[in-house]
Amino acid sequence: MTKFFLSSHGHLASGLASSLDILLGGHDKVTVFDAYVDEKSLNDALDAFFQTVGEDDQVILLSDMYGGSVNSTMYTYLEHPNTTLIAGVNLALVIGLTILEGDISREMLESVIEQSKDAIRIVNLEESETTQEDDLF
Repeated sequence: MTKFFLSSHGHLASGLASSLDILLGGHDKVTVFDAYVDEKSLNDALDAFFQTVGEDDQVILLSDMYGGSVNSTMYTYLEHPNTTLIAGVNLALVIGLTILEGDISREMLESVIEQSKDAIRIVNLEESETTQEDDLF
């Protein structure tokens, strides 16, 4: 089984989990930790999470920002077997990963990461044949 641990500075992680609930009806494979919002420790949360990981489980750690303190703490857990760390998460990435079934190969990870990068774009207003006023009537 693939298990995810999603953490961020502040409430981004729980916000992404809330979006998963709305869009997918849940996120039972995802453990969430909002760092620096109270006295709770990211290390303690990760230690507790890894207590639930079985020998055959795959673990994907997700952090908000490469090089940030959350990512740096999560980096120290890469010594655990079958563990991968991905930094710079967005909603497209979290959805793309959590809907996958079974073990997730390196190639699959890279593909979902590329797709999530493509979801980041400038959205331009396009001219249509009718004006907005015409659309209202």
